[in-house]
Formats: sequence, C-alpha cells, structure tokens
Amino acid sequence: MNPETEATMLETPSLTQPPEDVDTDDCLSTYSYLFSPDVLKDRVAFITGGGSGIGFRIAEIFMRHGCHTVIASRNLQRLSEAAKKLVDATGRRCLPLCVDVRQPQTIMAAVDQALAEFRHIDILINNAAGNFLCPASALSFNAYKTVLDIDTMGTFNVSKVLFEKCFQDRGGVIVNITATLSYKGQALQVHAGTAKAAVDAMTKHLAVEWGSSKVRVNSLAPGPISGTEGFRRLGHWSTEVKQDK
Repeated sequence: MNPETEATMLETPSLTQPPEDVDTDDCLSTYSYLFSPDVLKDRVAFITGGGSGIGFRIAEIFMRHGCHTVIASRNLQRLSEAAKKLVDATGRRCLPLCVDVRQPQTIMAAVDQALAEFRHIDILINNAAGNFLCPASALSFNAYKTVLDIDTMGTFNVSKVLFEKCFQDRGGVIVNITATLSYKGQALQVHAGTAKAAVDAMTKHLAVEWGSSKVRVNSLAPGPISGTEGFRRLGHWSTEVKQDK
C-alpha cells in the first residue's frame, strides 16, 4: 500500500462506525443515490411518527426520490418544524398532520385532509411507537396497555383506515416498523417486545388477506440506531448490558 492510499484510508471515517448522537433531527447535508432519483416520483407516503427519528429519515429519503409525504403524530409543532426542514432540503411537498393512532377518528380525519391535498396515498409507513425501560414486576397495567395501544392497535388502526379509504380499490404498500426485542427476549422490554411481536404477526395476516387487493404488507425490524430518540432512551443501557456480559 502506498503512503497516499494509507493516508486517505486514515482520514476516511469507517463505514461501520455509528453516527454521532444528535439532539434534533436534521436533513442530510449530502446524499448518494442508490436508486434512481425519481423512483418514487409523485407517489404519496403517509408516515406515522414522521416528525423525528426513523420516521423523519424515511420521509427525507422518500422525498429525495420524488415522493410527497404526510407526516403524522400527536406533536404538531414538532411535525411542522420537521416538514419545513424536509421541504427545504428536498423540494417536495410535506403535509404535517396531528394524529393519535389510538383514536381511529383522528386517523380518518387526517387521511381525509391528506386526500384533499394529494388526491391519493400510495404508501403507508407504520412507525409510531411508545417505549421506556421498566421491569415487568414494576410495570403498571395501564403502562403495558398504553404501549400495546400505540404500537399494536395503532398499526392496525392506521392500516385499516388506509386500506378502506385508499388501498382497497387501487392497491398500495404498507411497511410496519417493528423491533428485534422479542426474538430472544430482553430485560425491561416485555411491553414493547410483546407489542412488536404482535405487529409482526399482524403483518403476515394482513399480507395474506389484502394481497388479492394488490396491497403489499411487510415489516422491518431495525436494531438500535444512533442519533435517534429511541437510542437516547434505550440504546446506551443496551450497550452497557452487552459489555457487562
């Protein structure tokens, strides 16, 4: 290896090194396209939990590939700030809408607003979730139910509304963001692990039932992602446990 090549390698960050943790979500300063820049041109994606973390980045990448987005959660101020960043960075349209995935009536109202704006919705990303660290022995009945209501019932609620209003007659794509917690079991996560395992099962059932309507349903279970709110709350503890073992 010549000295110039060696110096270049030393200066280039490792691709396996996790990104630096951040307090706020911002769009990427640069982006390298793995797919055609217009592969999602004029498609519309409805993304729950789209104002931060994984949902924010999904919205950005979709928009960089020509997609318009609807980002939905309970925090309208955060959504509005995120939407401005996304529009400024990509030039695509982004509609922020206040939604509580536990309440079907708020989902229906938001979808009607989105259809009034875009006329169609092609993709649903079920990303909204709630989580915290808590031993099962200290977990209240209400806390357990709340996580299932957001993660599991929320995924079903939004999927059902979008299917009936948008996908049943013209097809569509649903991607459910789940987790790896239930694969082997993990301490302090019985609520979230149970909820996400149910979403994985739901994904298979919906794929079978709605496939004939040309609706493709899949789930995606990312592990800890540095720089997200979830990692700030849970990731450092998980890393410490693995190191202790």
